[in-house]
Amino acid sequence: MTTPDINPSVPPSGSGCVECDQTGSWWFHLRRCATCGHVGCCDDSLSRHASHHAADTGHAVIQSFEPGEDWFWNYATNDYYRGPELAPPRAHPVDQATPGPSDRVPADWMSQLKNRTD
Repeated sequence: MTTPDINPSVPPSGSGCVECDQTGSWWFHLRRCATCGHVGCCDDSLSRHASHHAADTGHAVIQSFEPGEDWFWNYATNDYYRGPELAPPRAHPVDQATPGPSDRVPADWMSQLKNRTD
């Protein structure tokens, strides 16, 4: 098995999910690509942009982009991964709403996540 390509010097692409920001959607939690810094929404979000990014690019390792979390996940092995410290910032701003962004989160967000079809 090859070692995942991780670039600890690359900063995150922003403070929110790139694709959700482009489409005006919202996210539940955020994940950061350990290869290129792309920030996408987690698999509990409606759009799952982080895992789509991994599938589309082959960038298998992500790190949580939530304040207080530093765990890595490897989509190729479907398991946690031990990675290096990545370039700051290591999380979205603590005052940024979760889910977010607050002005785009619908009032029924919990039921939307619970009732989504996979």
